[in-house]
Amino acid sequence: MKIIYEDNHLLVVDKPINVPMQEDSSKDEDLLTIAKRYIKEKYNKPGNVYLGLVHRLDRPVSGVCVFARTSKAAQRLSKQIQNHEFKKTYLAVIEGEDILDKDCLKDYLLKDSKTNIVKVDPKGKLAILEYEVLKRKDNLTKIKINLLTGRSHQIRVQFSSRNHPLWGDQKYNPNAIIGQQIALHSNSIEFIHPTTNEKMIFTSDVDRYPFNI
Repeated sequence: MKIIYEDNHLLVVDKPINVPMQEDSSKDEDLLTIAKRYIKEKYNKPGNVYLGLVHRLDRPVSGVCVFARTSKAAQRLSKQIQNHEFKKTYLAVIEGEDILDKDCLKDYLLKDSKTNIVKVDPKGKLAILEYEVLKRKDNLTKIKINLLTGRSHQIRVQFSSRNHPLWGDQKYNPNAIIGQQIALHSNSIEFIHPTTNEKMIFTSDVDRYPFNI
């Protein structure tokens, strides 16, 4: 786990691929547990360590994410998310090159709680994102995404429903080969510091195929 930034209120880290944000049925070590252990050992804290999970990344997704080190910070960051003041951008590589240079995608997404599969459905919740194309090559397109709502599997489903699934997406791309790593990366997060009111921007670069097409 790479530490990007930390103070008494925040811990910003670069999440590795295939690490769950919190404990799941796999019982694999999760990022929340790793981060709590880091704080406990570094600051020699007795007892349980508080660390608030204010947003999530899917297990196969890498990149920048933030934890709150106090309940007050967690509450204020969560409020920013609710008010759409917590800005997140992603890098992704989708299959196909026949896509507009930039666009705003709007869909209603519904999640099946039994299968954990998300689909476009008028009964679902509104999902909105903006994107712009960065590069096209070999029937792949690298894009930058501004996520305006934070629905489960939103980016993956919105592009797969338009026949442009993310490269390597084992869940929503029928062409994905077992062992491929989904081409989705949390590139930057921008928010207001919960106590100083300073604008904070944190980024995480990625240099693995197919991002480096």
